Amino acid sequence: MERLRARRDFLAANKGRRAVTDGFILLARDRADEGAVRVGFTVTKKIGNAVVRNRLKRRLRALVSESMPTLASPAHDYVLIGRAPGLTRAYVDMAADLERAVRKLVR
Repeated sequence: MERLRARRDFLAANKGRRAVTDGFILLARDRADEGAVRVGFTVTKKIGNAVVRNRLKRRLRALVSESMPTLASPAHDYVLIGRAPGLTRAYVDMAADLERAVRKLVR
């Protein structure tokens, strides 16, 4: 699994499908190539200061590293946008949300 880092990749993922959960929003885009799964993370300043945003991004990265290798479809880009309830939501609930969201988007 690779990381998304370029702005153009985030913007392209924003044009794809989306699933909204309590802790995050998941964007998915089929790249129609043979590349690896790529994942990006973003949390807006509305959520809090840098410490709070980084804490949420760490939670999201842990979820992805644990679940996405078995859930993700090849040649897809995924972007997780952190939401404020993701800071206090139980980790197992967020893992279940991620599984539901990926299954919804990959139909």
